[in-house]
Amino acid sequence: MTAYVAELAWVDGAIQPDVGLEVDPSGYLVSVTPGAGTGTGERIPGLVVPGLGNLHSHAFQRAMAGLAERAGPEGDDFWRWREVMYRFLGALTPEDVQAIAAMLYAECLRHGYTAVAEFHYLHNAPDGTPYADPAEMARRILAAATDTGIGLTLLPVLYRHGGFGAAPPGPGQRRFLMDIDAYARLCQDLAAVARIGVAPHSLRAVTPEELHAALAIADALGAATPVHIHIAEQEREVADCLAWSGQRPVEWLLAHAPVGPRWCLVHATHISAPESTGLAASGAVAGLCQTTEANLGDGIFPLLPWLDARGRFGIGTDSNVSTSPVEELRWLEYTQRLTRRRRNVTATRAGASVAANLLSTAASGGAQALGRQAGAIAAGRLADLVVLDTDHPALVGRSGESLLDAWLFSGNSSPVRHVMVAGRWVIRDGRHPRDTEITAAFAGTMRRLAAAL
Repeated sequence: MTAYVAELAWVDGAIQPDVGLEVDPSGYLVSVTPGAGTGTGERIPGLVVPGLGNLHSHAFQRAMAGLAERAGPEGDDFWRWREVMYRFLGALTPEDVQAIAAMLYAECLRHGYTAVAEFHYLHNAPDGTPYADPAEMARRILAAATDTGIGLTLLPVLYRHGGFGAAPPGPGQRRFLMDIDAYARLCQDLAAVARIGVAPHSLRAVTPEELHAALAIADALGAATPVHIHIAEQEREVADCLAWSGQRPVEWLLAHAPVGPRWCLVHATHISAPESTGLAASGAVAGLCQTTEANLGDGIFPLLPWLDARGRFGIGTDSNVSTSPVEELRWLEYTQRLTRRRRNVTATRAGASVAANLLSTAASGGAQALGRQAGAIAAGRLADLVVLDTDHPALVGRSGESLLDAWLFSGNSSPVRHVMVAGRWVIRDGRHPRDTEITAAFAGTMRRLAAAL
């Protein structure tokens, strides 16, 4: 066992002093003891909080940030952004993907994410030809996660079509395509070396038969295998789904698939009240990616009806225009304030901390979506821990849950000092041990891409 004593820790919904923590060799907390006094083992100054799971990432898009921020000849929207993304994909090599993913994951760790669900659909060479090893690109993601120490749930994506009703894919989608048999082999191969889930890309990219084939693959991997899908992100997607099926995307999914707690519905931005009620009752997690949804002009998730229905949510970085959980959660609260024209809209009761509610819900939902025993500081959970510097200008002078409110709602410099993933320190004093190497590889990739684009 490795023993620690946290000066302060967020345990059982309260900030508690002198919390003893014992971590076993496999990275799980075996005991959490508030009021342990000085105890034995390393003392951890500051506030220890649960690490957050990043439940939706497309790592390669970290290198795209800023490339789609020029006005087009007509109105700009998600669909025009997607064309920029397709052009960008033509230049990416496997080595580029590994360098970009490592940079992203190191940044996520420094900001307080301890694990990531990588929604991985970049399978093939630029001309659409499968690599000699069909898992080549996935192995690059695995290597980046190993190099940085972030917890990884790898989500190989099944992508077959260019639109509802099995519309043929376009040239820009050829790097994503994989048939069902190849997809099943890929999932089986990766499951031997990584925590994985299955990810039918969207209802527009798979047919109902292909969706159920993907679910059969998930079942073969284990009943708890995560299932993630993009859904109802764009109003046009809702209209196209209605034209195809006579039902809205979430309405169709609830009627035709066994949606339940292992599911994560990414975005679900445009959902009706009945859909919200039905989806919340299923126990599925809504995967909210506020900075990307804002960047793309997707719309605003109906958070308050979702919470009223006891819906679960987690947060993700998606296109990685931001790598900070603080920014995702601020946007989540602030968009609701703007639409409702009032403050503290996600507080659960008078006097309750907004940050405590957002953080605990997002930590729990993220852990569920990643299929990871984390999300809280408790015996039996993974020791995914974030240490906040209580002397940081954003936090100094605060106490109790006011520390959490100050973390989420003040300043732009991060008070994250140390980060532990599954019992191993991966960030110390705000730095990753491989920062220099990771940054140099990323810089080389970015310069090469700039010359190629």
